[in-house]
This record gives sequence, structure tokens and C-alpha cells, in this order.
Amino acid sequence: MNFELIKGFSNHHIFKFKKMVFSSRVCIFGILILTNKMLFIYTTLLKIITLVLPIGALFNKKLQLFVNGRKSVFEILKQNITASDKVLWFHAASLGEFEQGLPVMEYFKKKYPQYKIVLTFFSPSGFEIRKNNSVATVTVYLPLDTPKNAQKFIELVHPEMVFFIKYEYWLHYLNVLKHKNIKTYLISGIFRENQLFFKSYGGFYREVLQAFTYFFVQNQASENLLASLGYTNVLVSGDTRFDRVIGILNRDNSLEFIEKFKNNTPTIVLGSTWEDDEQLWLNFIKNLLQKVKFIIAPHSLNPEKIKELKERLAPKKVVLFSEKEGKYLADYDVFIIDTIGILTKIYSYATLAYVGGGFTKSGVHNVLEPAVFGLPIIIGPTFKKFEEAKDLVRLKGCISVDNESDLKQTIENLLNHPEKQQTQGNICKKYVFSNQNATEKIITTIEQLTKNT
Repeated sequence: MNFELIKGFSNHHIFKFKKMVFSSRVCIFGILILTNKMLFIYTTLLKIITLVLPIGALFNKKLQLFVNGRKSVFEILKQNITASDKVLWFHAASLGEFEQGLPVMEYFKKKYPQYKIVLTFFSPSGFEIRKNNSVATVTVYLPLDTPKNAQKFIELVHPEMVFFIKYEYWLHYLNVLKHKNIKTYLISGIFRENQLFFKSYGGFYREVLQAFTYFFVQNQASENLLASLGYTNVLVSGDTRFDRVIGILNRDNSLEFIEKFKNNTPTIVLGSTWEDDEQLWLNFIKNLLQKVKFIIAPHSLNPEKIKELKERLAPKKVVLFSEKEGKYLADYDVFIIDTIGILTKIYSYATLAYVGGGFTKSGVHNVLEPAVFGLPIIIGPTFKKFEEAKDLVRLKGCISVDNESDLKQTIENLLNHPEKQQTQGNICKKYVFSNQNATEKIITTIEQLTKNT
């Protein structure tokens, strides 16, 4: 079942709930007892969490979003979904999973406009950024996985087909879908040997997989693991994110203010940076004598942190996105993007890119967005659970650095040797295009399965 339960409050001192509430990827693996007691403990734990969450929300803004955002879900569904509607339900844990599911959602929206699309998120970091998307009819938080919530949600939505993206194995939701015989698909799935599915004591957890009509997985290793459990309803379709980022090239990526800031100067884009990433770069940016401009898009848009970053970059001339109006942007050395939604377009102006997150436990952010623009990429050392990052490091299109000295040497080597920039960038772009068409494989198979039933 899913014990990909709940990660928790972003402050460690609040009962250490961060790992419980916001990483819907991390399962409650500790409850390893007899099968007939697992469901009771799973359900009881969820009820306890439901009671405790509002208390934690008093002290944490992100948790407030998590709790308050779920209060009106059923009312929103009643207002937007009628009994006669034809509905598709897509569930994404967070922003990355949304991006993976988007090409499939867009296809269904275009080819089958008679269907309404219900999109659910587990995490505020996905919902708050994409709640106003144009592809879904209704976008809401997924209510916590209690038997009552699961039954009520699925009765209101009454989906003809359901798509879980990459992971998220919620026990009660999947049990209801199974009992109602609703077609349920996993798209861009990833399975690993260390998951509870593949442990001798994971029988209760394995049962949840029976709810899936078909598994569309990213790699051969995932297919092999499912085969070891007897599943043959599996296709290695690849990762739909490749199709998503290739689609970025077909849109208008121009940003006049970035054009003015760059002013035909080599430009390094630091995307989705955390404090550790920024600390790594501070001295390099301040001491670099070459004529190079920097664009920093922080992961967190906390105004105090943004202000502190700006001050620490002195004496470099720094401008914020929120303060750009009326400025002669060509005069500035560093542009801090204190807004969301434009990073992918900004990558189109880069000479090379640094992708943040590689110095955090969660790991590096999306390297495919700069890769599709043919950019050489630099990341931190925490990348090994991300297949695309591992592949690009192995292919030498992406370079992992461990410290400030590594960073300095790598950047100077690239800036002083344009041919190396070109070689690395070509590797990245070729890699992206060699992995396209996952969406087509998924859609073709689903349409064939539907035709045969």
C-alpha cells in the first residue's frame, strides 16, 4: 500500500514531521508486523496524524497550506464535477511529478475534450505553483488517505481512468479503485530493490500493486523487478519529462529584460539554488575578473533570504526581478530572480548552467531543462538517485563538483575553452532527444488496451 505516507513539518522541532508529511516518496517502512494488523496500524496512524497536523500548522506556514488547502476539497469537487461528467484523474506528489504527467494530460485534453481532468497534489510545493494550470478542469490537494476520504473522493470524481505519476502508493485510494474496477495506470514509474515491495516481509505492501491495470516504467531494471513479482503488464516507456522539455523548445522563450541584462555577455545561470549552493558560488562570483554575468534563481523566495543574498554579493551590482523596472539592466552583474515560472526561459540565454540541490539530502533539481538547450551543466555531489543526472555525468555532459576549488577549476576551464562548452552542451542535448517519445508509447498502449476491453 502506500506507505509512501506523509512527510512532515518543515521545522525539525515540530515533532520531526518533515519526513512524514512532505516527502510522499518516503514510506512508513518501520511498521513491519503481521499482514492482518498492518491495515489497522496504517489507518490508525493516519487518523492520529489528521488530529495532530492542525496543531503543527499553527507554527509552520507550509503546513498551514497543507492543512487548510484540504478543507475545501470535497466542496470544490461537488461544484465542478457532476454525475454525468466523464472524468480522468491524475495524481502528482509535487511539481516534478506534475511535469512528468503534463504531456499525457495535454494529449488527453486535446484529443478527448469531452473529458474533465481532475489533478491532485500531495505537496504544497506542487499545488501552490501549479494550482492555476490550464490543463486541468479542477486542481486540488489529495485528501489524506483514510478509508472515508478515499471512498468519498472517488465517488465524487468517479473517474474512468486514473494516472499515478512516478510513485505514490496510497493504500485506501488504490483499494477503492481496485474494488470499483477502475482502470489505473502508473506512468514514468521507477522501482528499486530497496523498496518494501521486494522484501521478504513486504507482502502486505505488494498487494497494492494489484490495483494497477498497467505499469509504464522508466527503465529495464524496474520492469525486471516487477517481473520478479509476476507482473507482465509492464512497458518500458521511458520518462515523459524528456517529451516535456523538448516541447519547451517549440514555445517562445524570449524575455526582453534578460536580453537587456545579458547585453551579449557570457552568462551563467544558477537554477533552483539552496543556501549551500549559493555559499559555494559567493566567492567565485565576487572575485571573478572576467566579464561574465550571473543569473540566480533561488529555490526559496523568502524575502529576507533574498535580501541577505543580495547583500553578500557586494560589491557586485545586483538587481532583483521585483525591482527591475526603470533600471538600466546592462549595468548590473547579477540578476536575482525572486519570482517563479520563468527559469526554463532564462536557461535559453545561458552560456552554461548550474543546477542547485546537489548539496542537500533531497538531491539535485531538474537537469533536463538546461540540457535541452544544449548547455554544459554543473551540479553538486548528491545526484545518484536521479537517472538523468547519473547518465549525464557518465556521458560527461554534466560535471559534479564537491567544493569551491572544484567549482572554480571547472568554470574557468569552460569559460576559457568555448569548444569544451560546445562539446558538453551537445552531449546534453543529444541525450535528451535520444530519450523522447515516452508519451507516445504510453498513449498508444492505453488506447489499444481501451479498444480491446
